[in-house]
Amino acid sequence: MMKDFLREAARVVPSERQLRWFDLNFYAFIHFGVNTFTDREWGTGMEDEAVFNPTDLDCDQWVEAIKAAGMKGMVLTAKHHDGFCLWPSKFTEHSVKNSPFHGDVVKLAADACRRGGIRFGVYLSPWDRNNPLYGTPEYNDYFCNQLTELLTGYGELFYVWFDNACGEGPNGKKQVYDFPRYFELIRKYQPNAVIFNDFGPDVRWCGNEAGVARQSEWAVVPHELCYWADRQTGAGPLHDAAPHALDTLYNTDPLIGTAPQIFYSDGLVCTPCEINMSIRPGWFWHEQEEPHDLDRLFHTYLTSVGANASFHLNVPPDRRGRIDARDVRRLKELGQLLDAEFGKEIPVEIRRVDDGTHWSGEWLLTFAPGERPVKYIVLEEDLTQGQRIESFKIADAASDAHFPLYYGFTVGNRAICRLGDPFALQNPLTDDSDPAPRSLRLLVTGSRDVPALKTIKAY
Repeated sequence: MMKDFLREAARVVPSERQLRWFDLNFYAFIHFGVNTFTDREWGTGMEDEAVFNPTDLDCDQWVEAIKAAGMKGMVLTAKHHDGFCLWPSKFTEHSVKNSPFHGDVVKLAADACRRGGIRFGVYLSPWDRNNPLYGTPEYNDYFCNQLTELLTGYGELFYVWFDNACGEGPNGKKQVYDFPRYFELIRKYQPNAVIFNDFGPDVRWCGNEAGVARQSEWAVVPHELCYWADRQTGAGPLHDAAPHALDTLYNTDPLIGTAPQIFYSDGLVCTPCEINMSIRPGWFWHEQEEPHDLDRLFHTYLTSVGANASFHLNVPPDRRGRIDARDVRRLKELGQLLDAEFGKEIPVEIRRVDDGTHWSGEWLLTFAPGERPVKYIVLEEDLTQGQRIESFKIADAASDAHFPLYYGFTVGNRAICRLGDPFALQNPLTDDSDPAPRSLRLLVTGSRDVPALKTIKAY
């Protein structure tokens, strides 16, 4: 019964739009608005529109900085919690049309992305601290009107990003968001766009804003967590025994999608994870802040793009409307480091190992003499057949596999395995052995069904 359900779980697959999102891997968030000029993170909604006045707005400069880091898309905060709109919405006066700037920032950003060859998406805050309808059923009409403006006025969108921020406090106004209605509009006008929300349908939050990843990240998760997504399986074998076991499941749980958990689920969905953080401590630009160091950004890349998730890195423009020179330098350094580490593959001969009767879940990777030392092995599952691998290890083929160079868990869309990583199990024989082994063994030690690796690459 358990094995049958694991095989069923192994056949939960992403949609075409989710596969396209996975291919992007790394994209930018742009937090820009009245908070940029008031030095706040959350606005009150009472700001004078005149405060928004970028003196040298240059969205092409944003795109250039983003591309230098290797990012392939941009998501703009078209409206944050303060309700100020970066486009001249017909449905509110709290927008750029009543600012000294007057221009349509959403259009400028969308056009710059297309000129630069990257994808464009929008963030529209459901929470609106300015609009008097907030807290009433009529607010959903207002929100849908604004959402429709963005979905129909700015060309193709790859992403529509929502959070679930809501209300003014214990005694304040509370709004019941009509997310099914919002999703229906997106599917109607932007059918290729993925939707981000804490509870699905397409992409979910990692549970923090610090770029911290789980030890193992599953795209196949319980329906209780991502209840906006479509179930692809029946209930788990233990669901009837404890039907409310996952009622409190949330994105902060470190074990989302693991086998013991999914057995209690009322069904499984495919809703992969996005890891988001800002290049600085804050999400909006603050002059006194500095960008995070290169090591932190690179580590986050490895544990997001390299761990079956995506990396959504916020880069906030300053009051001129340009990316700060300090951030531009850091983005360029990150792009150069990624190119140095992953810009050139090491040729590898790959052979599946069997014992004469059946395949053992092992691959032998052989490298030509004289090749530079292997630092990374990059694995990708064929997600059109489902996410299956639960654990694996990589060892020097000439050494004892009980002492691997790397021990990993899920693979999914991509696993970047840094051999000798301080978080991986170390090979105690490395001091006495060849530091550049000519062959490695990749062994799958746990899988929900027959492993279906799409690629194995070395760098």
